[in-house]
Amino acid sequence: MKSIICALLLFFSLQNAISQTLSPIPKRHAGIDYDRLSQIDTLLNRYVDQNWLAGAVVLIVKDNQVVYTKGSGYANRETKKTMQPDAIFRIMSQTKAITSFAVMQLLEKGKFRLDQSIADFIPSFKNPTVIKSFNRADSSYTSGPAKREITFRDLLTHSSGISYPDIGNDTMQAIYAKHRIPSGLGYFNENLLAKMSDLGKLPLLHQPGERFTYGLNTDLLGCLVEVISGESLESFCHKNIFTPLGMKDTYFNVPASKAGRMATVYTENEKQQIIEWSPTFRNINPSYPLMPKTYFSGGAGLSSTAFDYSIFLQMLLNGGRYNGKQILGRRMVELMLSPQLDDEMFGPDNFCLGFKITGKKSSQMALFNEGCFSWGGYYGTSYWADPKEKMIALIMTQQNPNSHWDYTEKLVNIIYSSLK
Repeated sequence: MKSIICALLLFFSLQNAISQTLSPIPKRHAGIDYDRLSQIDTLLNRYVDQNWLAGAVVLIVKDNQVVYTKGSGYANRETKKTMQPDAIFRIMSQTKAITSFAVMQLLEKGKFRLDQSIADFIPSFKNPTVIKSFNRADSSYTSGPAKREITFRDLLTHSSGISYPDIGNDTMQAIYAKHRIPSGLGYFNENLLAKMSDLGKLPLLHQPGERFTYGLNTDLLGCLVEVISGESLESFCHKNIFTPLGMKDTYFNVPASKAGRMATVYTENEKQQIIEWSPTFRNINPSYPLMPKTYFSGGAGLSSTAFDYSIFLQMLLNGGRYNGKQILGRRMVELMLSPQLDDEMFGPDNFCLGFKITGKKSSQMALFNEGCFSWGGYYGTSYWADPKEKMIALIMTQQNPNSHWDYTEKLVNIIYSSLK
């Protein structure tokens, strides 16, 4: 009798582990109206036919199972290579959530405190300053002392006062350019710690914690992961996130054997016509995922597939558990997904420790439920996870800018309208 009970317990344990593991093969779900959902195909085919979009992959997960996944259009318009569901995309800022998760793993191990000064690990950030005046003629500036030190929480919520090179505040762009601070977008043959240490010597745009400013915060967090763990961000993520979750297509350095699965990157000309992104456009060579590198941008360096990233999001919806492994404690996940900023600092929404969080007011104006967490990437990838609906959706493209970006909002409406 005892052996039978043990066998049953083992069976149910295995069944629980299996139920938490996604399959890339979609299954029909009784809670989805597939006639309504088929409008995804109609919409995307129309955008591709009108040359408004090169191609896209859409993947939807509901109740721990993939219920829809399909590629539309072309992975390469010139060769007419069709977009496949397993296409690899340069996910750019979708990297931020994964780096933030790595930070939470170290926090859980007692390596630092959330409100601890980052200067305890990178000394150049001791006694930060805030910019007071700026001379556009030579990019010189004056600054004054900050009211307090920068903390891990400031970086995780983009409220440190650090801006972005190339795409951030104009004044800070000029200062960062003068001091050769990389944006993390593309390939860099630099030393990450050296560059982040240089960043620590430069002024902040505003007082730490004063407001939300999207910037190099997560690149800095990636550097802190390396300093605290004693290994590269690439190694840490593979060992502690990608391997235990079974994410087999997520890389800082994409293997040459998988190069053929990468979607081509596009932009627009002055007539808003789609053209291929050239190797020199905006100083970002789109081949950067295939260029061997040791400078790992925690804010923009990863490439991945829709399915691989859905695994990461599903783990979060599961409270840190997936594939029979608890890779972050349930309460730590709850903290990570909790609003952190003061009211109105992020408009009708909020920001948690790595994601945008849909607020109550925002949920009353569109279809995202309150508590939905989301973000996207520079080249047009986007995602959201909705705890209330137990649903995940990813919309993956490779184009910046896109004058017909409204397809994303239309897809959101179609997906939510298909729920029974």
